[in-house]
Amino acid sequence: MFAASRSSLHALKTKVGQSTYISTARMVSGQRLRYSISTKTTTAALCSKAIRQHNNYGANRVQRFHASALSNAKVPFLLADIGEGITECEVIQWFVKAGDKVEEFDRLCEVQSDKASVEITSRFTGTVAELKYKVGDMAKVGSPLVDIETGDGAVEEVAPVEVSTPAPEDGLKGRSHVVQDMNAVAAMMDNTPPAKVEIPTAEHILTFATPAVRRVAKENNVDIALIKGSGKAGRVMKEDVMSYLANGRQSTAAPKAAAASPVAAAKAHIPAGEDKVVPLSMIQKAMFKQMTKSLSIPHFGFADEIILDNATAFRTALNSHIAKTPEKYNFKKVSYMPIFIKALSIALEQYPILNACVVDGEDASSAKLKFRASHNIGVAMDTPNGLIVPNIKNVQNLSVLEIASELARLQEAGKKNAIPMADLRDGTLSLSNVGMIGGTYLNPVVVTSEVAIAAVGKMQRLPRYKMVEDETTGKLVERVVPQTIVNVSWSADHRVIDGATVARFSEAWKSVVENPFLLGGMLR
Repeated sequence: MFAASRSSLHALKTKVGQSTYISTARMVSGQRLRYSISTKTTTAALCSKAIRQHNNYGANRVQRFHASALSNAKVPFLLADIGEGITECEVIQWFVKAGDKVEEFDRLCEVQSDKASVEITSRFTGTVAELKYKVGDMAKVGSPLVDIETGDGAVEEVAPVEVSTPAPEDGLKGRSHVVQDMNAVAAMMDNTPPAKVEIPTAEHILTFATPAVRRVAKENNVDIALIKGSGKAGRVMKEDVMSYLANGRQSTAAPKAAAASPVAAAKAHIPAGEDKVVPLSMIQKAMFKQMTKSLSIPHFGFADEIILDNATAFRTALNSHIAKTPEKYNFKKVSYMPIFIKALSIALEQYPILNACVVDGEDASSAKLKFRASHNIGVAMDTPNGLIVPNIKNVQNLSVLEIASELARLQEAGKKNAIPMADLRDGTLSLSNVGMIGGTYLNPVVVTSEVAIAAVGKMQRLPRYKMVEDETTGKLVERVVPQTIVNVSWSADHRVIDGATVARFSEAWKSVVENPFLLGGMLR
């Protein structure tokens, strides 16, 4: 809506966007008229300016006005921010195509971010008009994913903006820039052809496969829609991709048992005598960025060994209790990790600086330490998509069994690449259990949001000297006995953490792990 000057204008017909016109109207002095907008195929952004001149004003008032689109409005559906620091996502699957009817909360597509895959659902009810990205494209956060034609009008209103300009001598002088602006917008819209995006075929829309399988297919330049899946509900498995490659890129639709042999699969995955360049996966990109930042941190290393004999007995007692009441828990057995994690939280109460983070660390004059009250201890996990580090929140308030329950939940979600973003944020200290695969002394890397990280090596049964009671004399004598040993390696940010602090903190943690029955005396 806008107020016109002292003049009348008949048959105003201004083209603003493709197939978008302002209907014929009459502008009368002192009256405000609502102009109807008719739209054939697209809802163009209506950009107009109007000037209202009053006898008692010495300046023009430039005012933007709102436009109300009629039915069948085309609404752009924007990709929302799905995680802290994430600016782009890879579109790995569409569940709809142009022309499909959708309702609120219907699935539109699946995207793969730096840390996890997420299904995007619709916020509107209507018809899919256009898909903005193909499968495999990188979608920017905040940009349109799809256009959806709704049955309701969409109204966009912009607040008026005051612009101070010299007062014109009469009603038409000083307004040529307004006409030029509107003509420029119309010319730009006329000369800009609409961007065309290749619409995925129906085979791309409902191809069921995990992100890990899609990555294998992408690395081998295979169109996953051409592969017949042998999994549940036609899901494409990794074996199906390998079998497809081994059979000369011909799908056999064979069951999982008939998959290619490991030798054939290896040859198909890495062809002999051929080099190839493949892009980084989303998780590799995230790791690349984070580890590059970590190069600015001077690392201090510290290593020690922990005797697990008492922790083994404590764990056995817990598992016996769980076996008697299995219906109370979402796990069957307690591993050593919940014991390690709870012991870390107790040690953090004595040395809270290990739970802190550096703020404004680019320069020493502005650098500060933020001491965090919550013990959100991260656990490195090897998932089908790669390494991720979710964290267990507020460990200081949890028991060993509650920590085990949270760990079991994260492990199950990790197997499905479905760990929620909330579990990946706000970690304060990390623990890696890479020793389950192998290795004794390790060299973990500190991330910029923390000041320390520990890595636990593999458990070994090794000979150690120990004071034992002699069976004959009853006196304590030194003997070589077998003991369960695990090595732990620390890395700390040497800008703010000195070696003595790391050593004392490690000893406090070690004392609780080696004597886990002390946990009972620390209960409140």
